[in-house]
Amino acid sequence: MKRVQQGFTLIELMIVVAIIGILAAIAIPAYQDYIIRSKVTELATAADACKVSVSEYYQTLTSFPADLTVAGCTNQVTKYVTSLDVAAGVITVVGNATNLGATGNFVLVPVTTAAGPLDWSCTTSNFSKKYLPANCR
Repeated sequence: MKRVQQGFTLIELMIVVAIIGILAAIAIPAYQDYIIRSKVTELATAADACKVSVSEYYQTLTSFPADLTVAGCTNQVTKYVTSLDVAAGVITVVGNATNLGATGNFVLVPVTTAAGPLDWSCTTSNFSKKYLPANCR
């Protein structure tokens, strides 16, 4: 009688473990970057709420608001947002480095156009480019 072999050999199991280790070594850093990027999105959302107020102020008075109160924005502190400030139309959202996992500020700078509505630039934000929203990279 012939004996039928069942199960895996030690070499086969070691190969599977090595493949899983390689995949994990690639996936874990990418996943951590993704998590930080999603947290930075909350800073962009906080700035977007204030962006509307600054735009309306500019459209009405053809000048930029001097500070947060004049702009009509609120400084809503959240788990990831330490503070929000407006200075001459420039919106700066300070991130909570402890909860974000990265240090930096999200900055929206108004850019006037000939057509009338404001464009916004976030190129002066000091987060690593990989954490910023796609339109800011």
